[in-house]
Amino acid sequence: MTGRRRPSPRPSPTASATARWAAGTAVLASLLTGCGSLPGTGPAEKTPITVMTWAPEGTGATNMPGMPAMAQTYARWVNASGGLAGHPLKVLTCNDHNDSVGATRCAQRAVDEGAVAVVGAYSQFGRSFMSPLEVKGVPYIGGYGASDEEFESPLSYPVNGGQASLLAGNGRQLARECDRVALVRPDTIQGDQMPSFLDSGLQQGHRAPVTDVRAPEDGTDYSAAVHRALDAVGADPARYGVAAYGGEAPGSCVAASLGDHTDAFFDSFRRLQQQSPKVHVASVLGSVGQALVNRTGGRSGPLEGALVTGWYPAAGDPRWNPMRRVINEHAFGDNRVDPADQGVQTTWIAYTVLRAMVEQLDADGVDEITPYALQKVLDQGKHPVDTGGLTPKLRWRAEDMLAVQDFPRIVNGMVMYQTVADGQVLAASDGFVNVARTLERRRADR
Repeated sequence: MTGRRRPSPRPSPTASATARWAAGTAVLASLLTGCGSLPGTGPAEKTPITVMTWAPEGTGATNMPGMPAMAQTYARWVNASGGLAGHPLKVLTCNDHNDSVGATRCAQRAVDEGAVAVVGAYSQFGRSFMSPLEVKGVPYIGGYGASDEEFESPLSYPVNGGQASLLAGNGRQLARECDRVALVRPDTIQGDQMPSFLDSGLQQGHRAPVTDVRAPEDGTDYSAAVHRALDAVGADPARYGVAAYGGEAPGSCVAASLGDHTDAFFDSFRRLQQQSPKVHVASVLGSVGQALVNRTGGRSGPLEGALVTGWYPAAGDPRWNPMRRVINEHAFGDNRVDPADQGVQTTWIAYTVLRAMVEQLDADGVDEITPYALQKVLDQGKHPVDTGGLTPKLRWRAEDMLAVQDFPRIVNGMVMYQTVADGQVLAASDGFVNVARTLERRRADR
C-alpha cells in the first residue's frame, strides 16, 4: 500500500507579513545606497537655485516688461527639462519703477530671499542696486548695460558693451554718410555720456563732433527737440525751405536715443520732416526696433533707410531659433516676450551664462550653488561661454577686460550694423563689428 504524502504546513499570516516587510526593507535599503531604483524614478532632486530678474514696468520712462517675463519663460523651460544640472530654477521678479528707491528695494529683496545671482535685469540706478548685492557677494550676470556700475563693479558680469558700444558703433555707421550729426538724447545723467560715445565713432571716421540736443526722458511732444536737431544739421523748416537742397539735405543726419519715447520723437519728426529737406535718421536698437518701425508707417514711415546699431544679430537670424522655440512653447502667448526686443534677447543670453556656470560647478563636483561659488567660477573663466553665436564667446578674467576709460568690466566690444529696408529691420553687415579700439580711444571729457 502506497503512503499519501503529507502536505507542508502553511506559513502563518504573521510569518508572511514578516517576510514581506523584510523584502521591502531590503529594496528600500538598496535604493538608499544607490544600488537599485524603482521603475519611473530617478535620482533625488537637487537643491533649488533662486535668482532674480528685475526691470521697470508701467512707468512714464523706459519700460522693460519682457525681461522678467523672459526669465519666467526660461525657468518653465529648464524645469520641464530637469532643471540646471538637476537643480530646479526659481525666478524672482521685481519692478524697480525707474527710481533709485525701487532699485534698492529689488536688490534687498533678492538678498533677503536667498537669490544666488541677479540675472538678465534692467535698471538705470546701478549705484542704488549694486551696493546691497556687493555686501552679500551676489553676482550681477548679464545686465542690460543701462548703468555705469554694471561696467565697474567686480561682481558684475556684462554680456554686451552697453550703451557705450551701441553709440560708438552708431557713430562709425554715421561717419560713412554724414557731415553733420545731431543727437537727441534724454536730459539725464545717463544721457550726458551719450555724445562722447557717438563722437568716438564719428572721430574715427574723421567727422565733426555731434551736436548735443537734450530732451525730456518722458516727453510726449518732441517738436522743439526736432527743430533744434534739424537746425543743427541745416534742415530746419523754420529757416530752410524744402527747395533749399532740392528736397534733400545731403550729409545731414539726426540720431535719436530716447528709449521708449523714441516713438514720440519720431512722431514729431515725421510731421516736421514733411516741411523740411530730407535728412538721414539713425538710432540704436532698444530705442528703435521692428515694432516701432511698424507703428510709424513701415516702408513709408520716417525710419525707412535708418541706420541702426545693435549688440546682437538681427531678430530674423537663425541663431535666435532656440530662443524662439522656448518662447513658442513656454511663454504661453505672453505678448511681453517679444523675440525681437533687445531686453528679451539680453535676458536669454544672461540665463545661458548662468546655465553654463551651474553646469561647470556640477562638473567640478560642487553640489551647493552659492553666490560665492558662482562668483568664483565666473572669475576663473575655465571655459568660455558659448552663446550660440549671439555674442563672441564670453569670459570675465582680468585679461578679457577691455581698456575702456570708466568702464573696466566691458569684455564684449562687438556690435551689429542694421538698417531699415522695405519696412524691415535687417542686417547691414555680414558679421560683428569690433568697436573696442573706438571705445578705448574715447575722450570722456567732451
